[in-house]
Amino acid sequence: MDSPPPPPYQDPDPSLVSQPDMEPEAARDKDSFRNYTSGPLLDRVFATYKLMHTWQTVDFVRRKHAQFGGFSYKRMTVMEAVDMLDGLVDESDPDVDFPNSFHAFQTAEGIRKAHPDKDWFHLVGLLHDLGKVLALAGEPQWAVVGDTFPVGCRPQASVVFRDCTFQDNPDLQDPLYSTELGMYQPHCGLENVLMSWGHDEYMYRMMKFNKFALPPEAFYIIRFHSFYPWHKFGDYRQLCNEQDLAMLPWVQEFSKFDLYTKSSSLPDVAALRPYYQALVDKYCPGALRW
Repeated sequence: MDSPPPPPYQDPDPSLVSQPDMEPEAARDKDSFRNYTSGPLLDRVFATYKLMHTWQTVDFVRRKHAQFGGFSYKRMTVMEAVDMLDGLVDESDPDVDFPNSFHAFQTAEGIRKAHPDKDWFHLVGLLHDLGKVLALAGEPQWAVVGDTFPVGCRPQASVVFRDCTFQDNPDLQDPLYSTELGMYQPHCGLENVLMSWGHDEYMYRMMKFNKFALPPEAFYIIRFHSFYPWHKFGDYRQLCNEQDLAMLPWVQEFSKFDLYTKSSSLPDVAALRPYYQALVDKYCPGALRW
């Protein structure tokens, strides 16, 4: 895959170290997010990751690229896809148990408040999980949601439930795929890494296929926002090149809003919709191929 052009938006931006300005009643202690050791949703979350870590293999991912690469599932607008997420609760998420469409607007509004001058970034907040429509097209959630990780090499320490969910993954019996670098060269760049299949990779490819008029940062955030072992914990650096390290602050900035805007105080979607429809019309209008 060709490397994208140098990012045009790397201006000195003090907001890259900002935090979402949340109302006190909506804010939660940061340590309470992404709790994979306790909580009412833990059994559901663990079961999803166990399936994911058993069946996400090099061969599986390549088959999914072939299956969905033609984008023949359906034609619909971005807002129609947002509406579809009204019917989806993410089974891998230990933090929330309400439809994903609300989380899309929560994330977008957090970004809009902190970065009022970057309308493309607001739209990324709305778009970032739309690839989860795959679950409404009949795909199992373990092949759609959750944290992503490279296949074709040994999972690193920070992968969720790493020590108790990979025992039955056939790739880890392979003498090449079970090594730290696996089938990759050092610092080959994440664009050349085969990531576990899910909503991130699908949505990234869908945006490229439909020629979204967004900056390179937007595509990068969409593609790697669920790659927590990398952008939160610093693993897999042996695969990264200079572009990955240059883009990392954008993914980390986005992650603050993806994570810390989650609240059971749901947004007034009807009031917000005209603003985001205008952004859709600007950057990715009309009926798109999914």
